[in-house]
Amino acid sequence: MSAKNKTQAETRSAKVKNLATIFQGADAKLSTSPYKLDYGIEPSADDEQRYKAITSITLSDEQRIALVQPEQTYPRERVILGVHWHPEFIPLDICLERVRNTFPNMEDSLLIPTNHNEIYTLGNYSGVEVDCYSPEFNLKVQLLLHFRADRVAEGKADVLKAMIAHTFTYRSSQLFQFIDALLNPGRESWLQQAAAKTGVDEEEVAFVQSQTLMIKKLLDRFEPLTPPMMIKNKLLRNWFDSLRDGTNSKQINKAQLFLKAVKKIVKQNFNLDYFYETEEIIEEARHNGAVVVVPHPEQFWPILLADYDIDGYEIWNPQSRQYTEWLITVIHRLNTTMKRRERPVLLTMGDDCHMGEKVKPLDQQEPAKASREIGLQPAWSDMSIQKNLNRFNTSRETVIRELRDRLG
Repeated sequence: MSAKNKTQAETRSAKVKNLATIFQGADAKLSTSPYKLDYGIEPSADDEQRYKAITSITLSDEQRIALVQPEQTYPRERVILGVHWHPEFIPLDICLERVRNTFPNMEDSLLIPTNHNEIYTLGNYSGVEVDCYSPEFNLKVQLLLHFRADRVAEGKADVLKAMIAHTFTYRSSQLFQFIDALLNPGRESWLQQAAAKTGVDEEEVAFVQSQTLMIKKLLDRFEPLTPPMMIKNKLLRNWFDSLRDGTNSKQINKAQLFLKAVKKIVKQNFNLDYFYETEEIIEEARHNGAVVVVPHPEQFWPILLADYDIDGYEIWNPQSRQYTEWLITVIHRLNTTMKRRERPVLLTMGDDCHMGEKVKPLDQQEPAKASREIGLQPAWSDMSIQKNLNRFNTSRETVIRELRDRLG
């Protein structure tokens, strides 16, 4: 890391230590809320059990058995590329067994886990998806970093690991800003904006606030015992889903719609200064032999114009499929015009599978996420997409071969 980048990193690390002060005094302001909240509410034993259930990372025997038995198999698929997926709290051996059962005739594969802001290792390779900040176009972006496992083993890549750990901590703090947005009267305009957009009334907003206050009290009580990976925005969604009893689905659905609208506003106002800059992450990752890929680039399209030192762009995943053929053309143009590059920019695909979604009760799952499978990218077989890829000699086989070569 350069001296300039190291100074910037130290500045951000010092700032993040003060995150807790953002929320000091919030409780004192709650009594002036314009909504009718029951401030005498205290978590019951049932509430505590519900909280522990939604933050648990322990799998039951039944869940383990279900995880390794996919609902559908793909015997015709023989070469599997899985370089953008999130094991979350699911053990990697279970993930691997599920892949083998999903693709029973698999002959070759490249599988690299990429949890958010946590390096995971599977076999010879390690990976992570990192949040960072591009000041050139003032957007948070994400990078997939893939490594040979020995390059990030214990005692190595300490600077990069510290940067990623910092990012994990700051990203987790968004949950507390989400809670603050729902409870702090100073954010009333945000709530009014979300309520107007979703059509919820004052009574429904009050219900969301009272349950958010419950979560805040449970977090105050149990945060030291809560697995760090469970302290994120999804905690609120999961809490409200856990309140479903078969008779209140309409109420919970409205609450979830409102929460989603508030979360979007919180994300739009999340301070990006505490993230490391994109080039800082790339520089340190390269120092440790990383292959750098940009996932779902059309979500922050200016990154296509940035002259970053990257290996490839993801042209398809289940939540980013609208511009696949356009991206193929754009990246081909990059490869033909940027002559100074030693190696061409790769076109990759990702399944963006979140394994934790698969162990939730069916009525609490997001169907679109729950249906994703590690290594499943139907776009490779789409005749129109395949036609364009063939023009540039790109296939799963060529991508796997090139990634292995670049990883060493």
